[in-house]
Amino acid sequence: MTSSDPTTSADVPPLAGFAVGVTAARRADELGTMIERRGAAVQHGPALRIVPLVDDTELLAATRKLIELAPDITVATTGIGFRGWVQAATEWGIGDELLGALGAGTLLARGPKARGAIRSCGLADTWSPPSESSAEVLEYLLNGGVRGLRIAVQQHGEPLPDMVEALTVAGAEVIEVPVYRWEPPADLGPLDRLTDATLAGELDVLAFTSAPAAAGLLARAAERGRHDELVTRLRGPVLALCVGPVTAAPLEALDIPTVQPQRSRLGAMVRQLESVLPARSRGLPVAGHWLELRGHAVVLDGELRPVPRLRMALLHALARRPGRVVSREALAAALPGPADVPAVEKAMTDLVAALGSARLIQPVLTSGYRLALDPATGPVPVGGHCLHGDVR
Repeated sequence: MTSSDPTTSADVPPLAGFAVGVTAARRADELGTMIERRGAAVQHGPALRIVPLVDDTELLAATRKLIELAPDITVATTGIGFRGWVQAATEWGIGDELLGALGAGTLLARGPKARGAIRSCGLADTWSPPSESSAEVLEYLLNGGVRGLRIAVQQHGEPLPDMVEALTVAGAEVIEVPVYRWEPPADLGPLDRLTDATLAGELDVLAFTSAPAAAGLLARAAERGRHDELVTRLRGPVLALCVGPVTAAPLEALDIPTVQPQRSRLGAMVRQLESVLPARSRGLPVAGHWLELRGHAVVLDGELRPVPRLRMALLHALARRPGRVVSREALAAALPGPADVPAVEKAMTDLVAALGSARLIQPVLTSGYRLALDPATGPVPVGGHCLHGDVR
């Protein structure tokens, strides 16, 4: 394969050469495995943990209240929460009574997982919003009229004050059902390491599967005095991948751009990443070869070649000015942490070795180095975009 054929080899997985951080508490292994199968490296740092409230007196009181006087409408917001509620009631010996009370009224499901939980308990739901958002559930209820109705709202890890207040103002009696809550992880080490890796340029993507995870990551960064740094990275080179609009809300409130699938599913989320991330690569015809720069590797003539992070920083600095000389001082400034000209020389030697060809990068006497761009072709798009900057 030569510079005239910029097609990436089919043998190179679509996410190979990229690193993805996973913030999920639940189904993190499932998500990580799907991403790794597509070639990416995965680092896991849960941003929260789910604390069941099986022994919580507030949940027990709400359950007994609904058994004594059945709700007209019950809103199930999450599958795990609804199942946990029924399981807790069963352990208290009042599971059948709870199912009977809920089944006597109308059940609404915020999404397919909540719907599946309702049906697995032998009950039937009547409606679910296409967007899977609490806001659309609220709109549906208000449009139908709620005055005089008794409505049970199963919370999903945190209170829903806007929904409860709006329903109350509209004349409903609202019973809040706190099935579980989100808390910071018991061990903050993995989360802190995930944040540090993001700030150090070691991750290309942060993946979020819940709004509390996004908020938890930002809150912990703020506690460590690194909130603004993290936001800057997420607004720039690091891609924020979210399972859906509800998850993305805490990030977009800070003007952090996000990427989301059309359907809020883990599989769709990974396929969206598979589509979007390779398009952020940069392809260049260099010294008769086709060189594609990924996050932490290159694809040279269809062959994946891992490149250590420090050496990759040099390559990105050269690729920002393909074919032009970049001074050793400028290259030193591109290296993470303090660096001098001898450090550049050592890193450049290692970079050439990693690339496997001395022709790709040319030393220019005492001036610096240049990427040996083929002048007849110039930069060529990868993924449909002609890129002329540091696209990481």
